[in-house]
Amino acid sequence: MFRSANPDFFIAHADVALIQTLPTEVPPKATRLGLFHQMVDRFRTMPKATIGQIEGRARGGGSELLLSLDMRFAALGRAILSQPEVALGIIPGGSGTQRLPRLVGRSRALEIVLGCEDFGAELAERYGYVNRALPPAELGPFVERLARRIASFPAQAIALAKASVDAAERPTAEGLIEEAHYFNQTLATAPAQERMARFLALGGQTREVELDLGGLVDRLAR
Repeated sequence: MFRSANPDFFIAHADVALIQTLPTEVPPKATRLGLFHQMVDRFRTMPKATIGQIEGRARGGGSELLLSLDMRFAALGRAILSQPEVALGIIPGGSGTQRLPRLVGRSRALEIVLGCEDFGAELAERYGYVNRALPPAELGPFVERLARRIASFPAQAIALAKASVDAAERPTAEGLIEEAHYFNQTLATAPAQERMARFLALGGQTREVELDLGGLVDRLAR
């Protein structure tokens, strides 16, 4: 979980004065990720869930760090996100142009990147920039409950499910092959065998329990 102790900011934009010191002579195209890209992509690829709790402003590089997390939840009336780089004559260079289209679609990504306007929590939720927008008093408890719920599930299943979801960026047939491979890997784990046995013992295969399967999942999560 990532959150800020500063009530006004989650993370501000990158240091423009530092950007000004970068070489103006265009170097050869890179053949590997730069340091910032490496850092934020670790959040996407690490075998655990990452969640951002946004209660202040997250612009530029701050927005891009959030975009690299698996989930984002924002406080209504407090959270603000934007990519203001084009207004300065540059572009989002910390993954924004690559992650936004995957989340919100090309047209909305271009509106965010080219318009350089602030997005409040409600509109960000509608666009898919964040998962949900919640009242400030509800945000912390919701994120805490979700994080603890996920953490209660087998770590191997979380890691393999996340890897399988990431495989959706491949052509569909390739992604399905990856999904089958990850599924077979989960079957080999002791927690999966134990939880499936408990599921059956608690009546998970019966009509009565199926009518309220969410309740059984809650029991497994405890």
